[in-house]
Amino acid sequence: MKFLLLDMVGVLIALVIGAIILFFSGPFGPNFLILLIVFLAAGVIVTKYEKPVKKEMGIYEHERSWENVVANGLVPVLCAVLATIDLKWGAAYIGAVAAITSDKFASELGVLGGNPLNLMTLKLTRPGTSGSMSALGTFMSFDGALLIGFAARFLFPQLSLLNVLAIGLIGFAGSFVDTLFGILEEKGIGNKSTTNIICAIAGAVLGYYLLPIVTV
Repeated sequence: MKFLLLDMVGVLIALVIGAIILFFSGPFGPNFLILLIVFLAAGVIVTKYEKPVKKEMGIYEHERSWENVVANGLVPVLCAVLATIDLKWGAAYIGAVAAITSDKFASELGVLGGNPLNLMTLKLTRPGTSGSMSALGTFMSFDGALLIGFAARFLFPQLSLLNVLAIGLIGFAGSFVDTLFGILEEKGIGNKSTTNIICAIAGAVLGYYLLPIVTV
């Protein structure tokens, strides 16, 4: 399971999250699970991209723990289950997955774009610093969310191309919220897991209110 970049406990929790989504989100289960698998597969690809360069920079994460799985999966799994009660939570699910994918693309690919701008000091800082953004990271953040948008449109054909663009913007907004809270993380308030959860919450809230109801 090393290809998943997770430790054993992380793999087990990921399987539990997948099972809950598949069996406890009603007819949405298969499509929701596929969307999460798209996030996972894309996350592995962008993490391993330019692996030697990231290792040399000292920012390559070879294996992630269960905390990372929970931080990224908690909000989507809650939205998936709630979608059986209120269909709008299905839209929230899409927004949450778009946000965590956007954040993954920004953090894993943005570090390759030179020194980012620290949003607190407005000065250039070292790659990988929480609360900072680079031009490449900003661009890739939107691309990551857009990937989820196109995957969602394939799974839910009632979504329009305009909805795909909206998902891209929602995911990007969630990632930006993550970056803002990353400023607090750098000051010792919270950690990467808490900012990831906040990122997913932001995407879910925006998805709930801005995206149309999806059905299968």
